[in-house]
Amino acid sequence: MKVVSGFEDSPAFDVLTPTRRQLPFVFNSPHSGRSYPSSFISASRLDAAAIRRSEDAYVDELFEWVVSLGAPMIRAHFPRAYLDVNREPYELDPKMFEERLPPYANVRSIRVAGGLGTIARIVGESQEIYRKRLPVNEAISRIESIYKPYHRTLRRLLAETHVSFGYAILVDCHSMPSTIRNPDGGPRPDFILGDRYGTSCSAVLVEAAMESLRAMGYTVSRNKPYAGGFITEHYGRPAKGLHALQLEINRALYMDEGSLKQHDGFTALSRDLHEFVKDLMGIGGNIFEAGAIAAE
Repeated sequence: MKVVSGFEDSPAFDVLTPTRRQLPFVFNSPHSGRSYPSSFISASRLDAAAIRRSEDAYVDELFEWVVSLGAPMIRAHFPRAYLDVNREPYELDPKMFEERLPPYANVRSIRVAGGLGTIARIVGESQEIYRKRLPVNEAISRIESIYKPYHRTLRRLLAETHVSFGYAILVDCHSMPSTIRNPDGGPRPDFILGDRYGTSCSAVLVEAAMESLRAMGYTVSRNKPYAGGFITEHYGRPAKGLHALQLEINRALYMDEGSLKQHDGFTALSRDLHEFVKDLMGIGGNIFEAGAIAAE
C-alpha cells in the first residue's frame, strides 16, 4: 500500500507504451492499484490489510513485460475499493450517500445490490468500507476526475490499435480469490476466461486461449462464475473487429493471500503468461490474421 495525499499530485493511472506497436493487443489492469488517498483511509472503518482485500494485487506486474513485445498496457494506481472502472459510470447505492443521487444514476443494478457499484460499499466478505455516508459530490468527483479520463484513454488505445491493425484485442487482466470453486464441482480453476457468453470476443481467440493454458497444465473455466464486467461487455464488439477477453487468475498461483506478498510462484506464472501471450500472437499457429477473425 502506498498512501498519497490525493490524485491531483499523484497519477491515478498511467499507460505503459511500447516504442513501436507490433501487436493488435491492448492490456488493461483496472483493479491492481495500490495508491490509497489519505482522506479515503480516514473515512474507512477498515485497517490497511482489510481494505486491500479487493485488490487484484500485482496483476500489473505479472503483465508489464507486454510492452517489450510491442503492446500498450493501461494500469490503475487508484484502488478498486476507491473507484471501480469495471462498472457503469454511475452505478451508485443511494444508501451510501447523504443527499439524493442524480436521476441518471443506476441504483438498481445487481452489482449495486451486492455492494460493489462504481463506488463500492464493501470489500472481501461483506466488510463495510465507510464509517458514515458520503457526500454525493465525492462520488461525482471521483467519476469525473478519474473514471471518465481512464475510459477515454482506454478507448483511444483501442481505436489506435484498430486503425493500425484492422482489429483490436483487449485483454482485461484480473485476479480472483483462491476460494472460488469450479462451477462443475471440480477443483478450483487456475484461470477463468470471460467473453460474456460468446458476445464480446472471437471464439477463435477464446478457444486458443483455453488450449494454450491447458497445455501448460492449468485448469481453466469459461464464463463461470466470471463472464466479464462492464469493460468486457462495453468494449467487446466482434462484428466491428473489437474483441474483449477477461482473464481471471487464481491468486494462490503467485501470492500469499493472507500477507498479500508474492511467493515463489510469481516468476513461473509470469513466464507462463509470457508464453501464453506469444501463443495468442499466433507464434506457431498464425491464428490471428485479420482475415481469419473476420471470416467467423
